[in-house]
Amino acid sequence: MPQSMTAAAQPVAETAPAAAVAPAALDAPGVEDAADDPHGLKKTVADYRTRIPTKYTTDSWKPFAKALTTADDVAKSPSASTAEAAAAKTAVVTAAGDLEAADEGTFQTITNNTFWNDTSGNPIYSQGGGVFKFGDTYYWYGVHYRGAESYRANPTRKYDGEVSVVSIPVYSSKDLVNWKFENRVATRSTAIHNGNTLASTGWLGRLGVAYNENTGKYVLAVQAYVGGAHGVLLLQGNTPTSNFTYGYFQGQVVNSPTTGTGDQTVFTDDDGKDYLIFSNREGRSRGFVSKFRESDSLRIEPGVEIRRGDGREGNAMFKLDGKYYHAASALHGWNTSVNYVNESTGGTVQGSYSGEYVLSGTEMDYSHVTQTGFFVTVRGTKQNTVIYAGDRWADFAWNGIGYNQWVPITKTGARPQFHSVSQWQFNVTTGEWRVGPANNYILNPDIQADRIIVSSVRGWRNLGGSVTNVNGGVNGSRFALQMSNSGGVEQRIESVPAGTYTLSSHARGSAGQVVITGANGSQRTLSIPSSSGWAKRELTGIALPSGAATVTVRASGSGGVIVDQLSLVRTDGGTTPVGQRYEAETAPAVCQGTIDSNHTGFTGTGFCNGTAAVGAYVQFTVNAAQAGTATLGVRYANGASSGAARPANVVVNGTTVGTVSFEVTGGWSTWSTKSLTAALNAGSNTVRLEPTTADGLANIDRLDTA
Repeated sequence: MPQSMTAAAQPVAETAPAAAVAPAALDAPGVEDAADDPHGLKKTVADYRTRIPTKYTTDSWKPFAKALTTADDVAKSPSASTAEAAAAKTAVVTAAGDLEAADEGTFQTITNNTFWNDTSGNPIYSQGGGVFKFGDTYYWYGVHYRGAESYRANPTRKYDGEVSVVSIPVYSSKDLVNWKFENRVATRSTAIHNGNTLASTGWLGRLGVAYNENTGKYVLAVQAYVGGAHGVLLLQGNTPTSNFTYGYFQGQVVNSPTTGTGDQTVFTDDDGKDYLIFSNREGRSRGFVSKFRESDSLRIEPGVEIRRGDGREGNAMFKLDGKYYHAASALHGWNTSVNYVNESTGGTVQGSYSGEYVLSGTEMDYSHVTQTGFFVTVRGTKQNTVIYAGDRWADFAWNGIGYNQWVPITKTGARPQFHSVSQWQFNVTTGEWRVGPANNYILNPDIQADRIIVSSVRGWRNLGGSVTNVNGGVNGSRFALQMSNSGGVEQRIESVPAGTYTLSSHARGSAGQVVITGANGSQRTLSIPSSSGWAKRELTGIALPSGAATVTVRASGSGGVIVDQLSLVRTDGGTTPVGQRYEAETAPAVCQGTIDSNHTGFTGTGFCNGTAAVGAYVQFTVNAAQAGTATLGVRYANGASSGAARPANVVVNGTTVGTVSFEVTGGWSTWSTKSLTAALNAGSNTVRLEPTTADGLANIDRLDTA
């Protein structure tokens, strides 16, 4: 992710192939806790002392500095109890999590469909895990499988027999893009129950980590099959990166019909409560949410069933705009599928859920050729963004390059939208994202989404003749696309920004052509001459207007043309603009109420305090460089003593396009950003928020567009 695959040397401790390292080195312990730091508090304090005050706002730094001083005093006290150390650690971790950057951050580039490296240039081996924010730092845990090394070295075949675990590594990041290797929190020599070690496990995977405020421990929950028994293995450590030790092995969660779990992830709610999201092991037809025991997180409490139906795996949870979304993949072993979603209808994570529906945007390429992995929610200063972290089990399924594919999720109307992008840019401070300059706008371009030979390839509509995917793609990949008897396929790309593009394809066999049609009907043709071997063909300087575009691939006659690695990339250096800020108190914004400044924390010179009445709106005039879907961030405060949310209709250019709920923020000086999307016209647009109850709107500070 931070860097593409390179020939950089691999560190012996973690990433070198098994053949190059003695077994003892692979099983060697990682970072030990110091004997004089039994609670990990000294290490925690030492880490947080590296923070620089000028990088954060004064208001957020003061409580952090106070908590850090208290934690330092407790860490130095030889008589401090476990409870005191845990309380001090929890206070400083919480304060660190509340630190606010003094600047607006920068955009970093995430590139999918490649093998990711850490900040030292070494391979990231992390599959079936999760990313968790502790304090002001994100930590990524996953499993390093032996097969991952083999596939990265030679991605031209499957490695089904190499599912043995090497270790559980942890990486850290401040921006979710550049990842530093920290430690192997568990290795094959890590002791567990009944005299076993991790080397004894027949399967280990699908893990997550929760912080327990009462013990000050970080608890890792992972699926395990060991000693003939399935269950959830719980390990614990004093810091996010220390050695984790055995805590408990729970064979069955109450209310689940089977031992163990089908697939699982860890979800932490806004209130800090931690939950295991899982399916039953056999059949996986039932989905559950179970709370971690609050006293120590070393037991999984009885499960609450939230779905029942077809078998699903890759069970994970995210929260967006006050709703919980359970997502999972079809039961295809290691392979890819759409994402199936159940959304909460009762307002709590263990409440009622809707029936199942397909997550929009995952249909054309089976979720960017992945299986549901986990989600990361980033609460930015301008908007909240959910990152879908898909698992591409390429070593076991042979379905493309790279193990980790991350894409953004936004809210479109009433339901979330999956954005299948091969490259995008993200600002972790503001929460904003934009399409990257090297994004390939064609979906399923490598013909890897389908699991088997089919006559209708995923994401491509047949136009007659003979069409099929075939074994043997370019560079030794698994599949390519074959057309014969004047056969053809087409793909309609919903929207491309205006710009200059390059269209390319690898091809072999008989002659054919690739045609790109713009929204204005203009066409350019890439001719494919016959070739006995793979050859790359390219057409440059294609001017496309904003809007939909169609890519058509055809065989020129009865002979068969085989294509692979199709690409449509913008080449004029354009990126989606960051957007603009519109203050509620600045014309041409309209506030049906008063412009006030009696509550702190607003930007500009004030905020809109709307009249307490149905329809008493705030309206912004928004400029868009081109027509298309824009992300809107509404900054608001709701300190209603009743605790009631304040709902509103979203009206764009006079048409109601959706609803938004402004939940309580904890006070009138506590501001939050609600993210939504809307289709804007090129030029001037009006975006109006109309309250639907007599309480009126929340206080509205500004609207940001991206």
